[in-house]
Amino acid sequence: MFRMPKPLDVITLFHKPSLPASTHALNILKQASATAASTTTEDQASDNTIQALKSRGEFQLDVTEMPPTPDQLKSILDYANATGARKTEPGEVIRGARNAADALRRLREEGEGVFVRPVVVDWSNGKAVIGDNESEILKMVRQDSVVD
Repeated sequence: MFRMPKPLDVITLFHKPSLPASTHALNILKQASATAASTTTEDQASDNTIQALKSRGEFQLDVTEMPPTPDQLKSILDYANATGARKTEPGEVIRGARNAADALRRLREEGEGVFVRPVVVDWSNGKAVIGDNESEILKMVRQDSVVD
């Protein structure tokens, strides 16, 4: 029986190259992507079968300097609260926003300057990390995957 390959998960980095935190997040993601794409050989000394099963595997890294669309912003706000142990306030994503509706309004009226970067979003698994917290980004990227 022929089976279509599963499409790669998409992870987006909302990036601003002039910000050291954004460059740091990009480097973390590039390294994680390269690591996920590399495979081990059978003649290696250690058996990493369990480790391989717990890794997401390859993913598509999408880097954009554009701000999110209104629908993407809604998802980012929802995902950021699902990812971390602490509640992410809309003002951490959109400067000065008091709630999600205010964040959408500010982005629409004031433009991309109010959008705080970097933001890393795993669209397939509903997770987002605001900032360049390496451990949170790696936790998102290396999450347990479902083995088909």
